[in-house]
Amino acid sequence: MTGGNNVEHSINKDALSHQIVDNITEQIISGELKPGDKLVEKNYADAYGISRAPIRDALYILKLEGLVEKMPRKGAIVREYTQTEIFDLLEIRNFLESLAMNRIATFGINDHILKQMNEKLEDMQSEQNPVKYSKLNHLFHQSIIDMSKSQMIQDMYRRLGIPLLMIQTASFSKEGNIDKSVEEHRLLVSYLYNDKLTNAHQLLERHNADVLEGYR
Repeated sequence: MTGGNNVEHSINKDALSHQIVDNITEQIISGELKPGDKLVEKNYADAYGISRAPIRDALYILKLEGLVEKMPRKGAIVREYTQTEIFDLLEIRNFLESLAMNRIATFGINDHILKQMNEKLEDMQSEQNPVKYSKLNHLFHQSIIDMSKSQMIQDMYRRLGIPLLMIQTASFSKEGNIDKSVEEHRLLVSYLYNDKLTNAHQLLERHNADVLEGYR
C-alpha cells in the first residue's frame, strides 16, 4: 500500500515538473523571460504554492533542453545564445532539411503529409503574432523532415526544438518577415503539389540562406 502511494506521489511530482517546464518554456519563447533572467527556485515555489523539489526538477529538464544554464553565484538563468551558436543552430537545421529533401526525391512525396502542410499554411496566412506564427512555421518545417522517412533525421531535428523556436520568434518579430515567409511557403507547397522537387529544394535552400544571412 505504501509502495503504491510512493509511485502515485512520483507520478504527480513528475507531472507537476513538466507543467512547470511547459510554463517557463512558453515564457522564454514569448520573450516574457529574457536571456540572462534569473530563475529563482523559491520564487517559483511560492508562486505555485509547492515545495522546491518539482521546481528543481523542472530547471534540470530545461537545462537539458538548452533553455537554462547554471551560472556560478547566479544560479539558474535563461540561456543566452551567442551569434555563433545561433548561426550553428540554423546551419544544422538547413543541412537536415536539405538532407530530408534529398530523401523525399528518393522515396517520393507523401500526399497525407503534404495535405497537412497545406493546412498549416492556411493557418500561417492569417497569423501575425510572432510567437504563434513561429510555432506554425516550425510544424510546417517538421513536416518536411517527417516526409524524409528517416528516424535519424527526425530525431536530430527535434533536438533543435525549443532553441530554434526562440530564434525564429525573434526573427518573425521583425517587420515584413512573416509576409515574406508566408509567400515562400506558399510557393514551396505549390512546387510539391506539382512534383517539382528540384524547384522546391532550391527554394527551401534560398529561404534558409536568407534566414542565415539575417544573423551574419
